[in-house]
Amino acid sequence: MCIMLTIFIFALILGVLVLVHELGHFLVARRNGVKADEFGFGFPPRLIGIVKNDVTGKYDIIWGDKEVESPHTIYSLNWIPLGGFVKIKGEGGENAHDADSFARQTAWPRIKILGAGVVMNFVLAWVLISLVYMVGLPQPIDPDERGKYPDQKVQILEVKPETPAAEMGLRPLDEIISIDGVVVTTTDEAIQGITAKKGQEFSLVIHRGETVLTVQGVPRMEYPKTEGALGISLAETALITYPWYTALFEGGKTTVQVTGTIFAYLGKMIGSLFGGGESVPLDVTGPVGIVYLTKQMTEMGFSYLLWFGALLSINLGIFNILPIPALDGGRIFFILIEKLRGGKPISHLVEGRIHQIGFMLLLGLMLLVTIRDISQFQILDKIRGLFV
Repeated sequence: MCIMLTIFIFALILGVLVLVHELGHFLVARRNGVKADEFGFGFPPRLIGIVKNDVTGKYDIIWGDKEVESPHTIYSLNWIPLGGFVKIKGEGGENAHDADSFARQTAWPRIKILGAGVVMNFVLAWVLISLVYMVGLPQPIDPDERGKYPDQKVQILEVKPETPAAEMGLRPLDEIISIDGVVVTTTDEAIQGITAKKGQEFSLVIHRGETVLTVQGVPRMEYPKTEGALGISLAETALITYPWYTALFEGGKTTVQVTGTIFAYLGKMIGSLFGGGESVPLDVTGPVGIVYLTKQMTEMGFSYLLWFGALLSINLGIFNILPIPALDGGRIFFILIEKLRGGKPISHLVEGRIHQIGFMLLLGLMLLVTIRDISQFQILDKIRGLFV
């Protein structure tokens, strides 16, 4: 797939996630009587905007970054096409005496406004997963249901690292078509075919998205019982669809389950940092890694891309609600401290500095993760390959 197309799809997904997040802040701010100075599609500098004129009752056009004083929200289109933003009046502590200022509001309205973006990310994930269930996604089926589904297939669910399967370049969701020319229709046939080739080079034909690939490998003679000779786990799957009302229910249930799984993983990871259990690796992917995964999901098909977007939306929501300075969760944390202090807020200067430091640390973390992703996905080697 063309790298430019992959980047475009990545930018589109990221843009939708950010725009929906900011839309949550905007809608709840307006609902609570707080003015939004500007709601923008994309990031500044501004290309064009519109704002209501109280005299004419129509909308005036604003070109460029011209400053406009208006009691109404400016709706703008900006040059950097990634998501959007909302500029809420008084969010930085200014205009604290104005009734429509964020800074004037009591604790609960401010918490609602800050938390609305996270809620919208979970709602978006629910919608996307529900769409996946309506469109259809391969799901494991019971062996007793063989023959019930005409599109039944044998798919790889997991590829263990440092195994023959990993060396062959196999990926989760690859469909096994044949082993040394023998067509495979069940997991039993696949396991028997692979086991029969232990210690011998064999040919495996797989279906990956719209592409049919042939790979070679040598199953191990000795291996852990949990990995098998090749180092993969298999399942028989079929494309299963649901009516819209069932899809909405299943989508909501899956969103809750995925969210719970991620929080459980975070809990284990934090516990391991304080000696509360076995070590859990910090598995973080940056923009480079997400672009790489976007390419894989796009190759797999539209349903997988929707599912990937839903997972990103859940992760974005969880990340933003964590009590980390510069994030929504960090700002909510300061409001809770204010409540514990009997309504006495922390100095806006002190809070602002803490958020600045948090933002710089997040940028540093993103830089480190990006460097790791470039190494892990061998990005530099692939770039050099373009000029050889």
